Amino acid sequence: MTKILGVALALVFVIAVGGAWAGDIDGKITSVDTSTRTIQLDYNTEISVAEGISMDNLKEGANIKASYEERAGKKVATKVEVAP
Repeated sequence: MTKILGVALALVFVIAVGGAWAGDIDGKITSVDTSTRTIQLDYNTEISVAEGISMDNLKEGANIKASYEERAGKKVATKVEVAP
């Protein structure tokens, strides 16, 4: 029983330490920089857009909803939806 508990605790520790922190964010785009793949939202939050995600619909003034991960201290969008 203690062996199973030890393995379970080790697994929880590995997931907690190794896993990227993720979250959701929404807002209005105030600027887009396609060369650095970043967008700025209306409350001064900068989000990098992951490779493979199209930036074609990300225009200044658009309202977005994004899912992101913290990578090296930056918010990196893994999914971006433009609100209608």
